[in-house]
Amino acid sequence: MPARTLHFPSPRHLSSLYAGREENLAHAERTLGVKLITREDWLKIEPPTGLSPAAAAPAIAVAASLFTFLDSARSQGMTIRTPDFHRITDGFARGEGDQLRALITEPLVIATNRKTIVPKTLGQKLYLQSMLAHPVVFGIGPAGTGKTYLAMAAAVSALLKNEVERIILTRPAVEAGETLGFLPGDLREKILPYLRPLYDALHDMLDPEDITRLTEKSVIEIAPLAYMRGRTLSHAFIVLDEAQNTTPEQMMMFLTRLGEDSRMVVTGDITQIDLPRAKQSGLLEVRHILRDIPGIDFHTFSGSDVVRHPLVGKIIEAYEDYRNPITADNAAEEKR
Repeated sequence: MPARTLHFPSPRHLSSLYAGREENLAHAERTLGVKLITREDWLKIEPPTGLSPAAAAPAIAVAASLFTFLDSARSQGMTIRTPDFHRITDGFARGEGDQLRALITEPLVIATNRKTIVPKTLGQKLYLQSMLAHPVVFGIGPAGTGKTYLAMAAAVSALLKNEVERIILTRPAVEAGETLGFLPGDLREKILPYLRPLYDALHDMLDPEDITRLTEKSVIEIAPLAYMRGRTLSHAFIVLDEAQNTTPEQMMMFLTRLGEDSRMVVTGDITQIDLPRAKQSGLLEVRHILRDIPGIDFHTFSGSDVVRHPLVGKIIEAYEDYRNPITADNAAEEKR
């Protein structure tokens, strides 16, 4: 029988290739039509019972290629998470191994003045590639997936490479269950709390004196979404953050600001909409309106893509189960 055995540096190394979850190996077995056996630091790939050697050989070769690819991805510093494992396995099953290998043979690194940013998951790498390939990209997913941080890194990198002349960062000024209207100060001081996360990310990538200089020259502009009305934004990299809190009218207004040689990235978390109940989210609506337009790409993260503290991902999953009790009950029933 055409079985193959792959060896790895350690049991922990091997386990990391399938996110340490036995059910991921079971998914690979079902998807690729093989039998997988792991012991210590080796993985044995066998044909399923009753399959002839000639018929089993292609499936075993694909499975071996899958784990060789995962090992290469890990050696580049990528963390293999369950969504990554499923995406990659399904891709190899569809014959897309060459395209996936290009992700590894062509490393993607975002350089800024203060640090070099490397995607930590396959989902993040696909998101960055999408931003490089499309004029308009939507990054949708929960907190901690890096959707805003990576968008800002791409914007800073584009500015440093002279691919754009300015960066425009914007957010809708919608209160997340708190009221800032009675705080002391002028308009700028009142809206600063809404924009602080963008400043924090910017300080991670550029020296403070550079931020001050570029902001004073309007090369970097951070402003509420309302300030975008009536403008045409050319030769710019524009990031709209917290887009779940835009109304449909605001979303259309923002997207139609796109000018010559500009790029837009829209990020948001549709599970954290702070709009009044009577108002619909523009981010929810736009997915149905623009999903088939060439040049516009939608990249969706899940709770399993979270790269913050491991508890953040579990908190998000717990909230998803609480808000979708029927789905959670079904999952519990299946485990029994």
